[in-house]
Amino acid sequence: MDEEVIEKIRQELLRLKSELQELEETSKETSEPVELDQARVGRLSRMDAMQGQEMALETSRRRQHQILKVEGALRRIESGEYGDCFACGEQIDIRRLSVDPTSTRCMKCMDK
Repeated sequence: MDEEVIEKIRQELLRLKSELQELEETSKETSEPVELDQARVGRLSRMDAMQGQEMALETSRRRQHQILKVEGALRRIESGEYGDCFACGEQIDIRRLSVDPTSTRCMKCMDK
């Protein structure tokens, strides 16, 4: 793969990682424990707050997983293994990498 293309992908991965980390920090600052005082908050409001909290936790989990995928792609770039399929070792199509730069498998191996 062309060094210029790899550098462009590396810059995109770094931008994505920074964006994800900023979102994670923002969500940590705004998340609050659910108030369980029945005198202050109604049952349905508490249930809604608890559901919102669970959704926020799942969003955070997915964001952290994406950060790990981005870091893995950056490590593969540094080691010279970026763009190689983990399963068969063949080069992953650049079109696939342009859609998801964290891809670790070619389309043929993904279909298996």
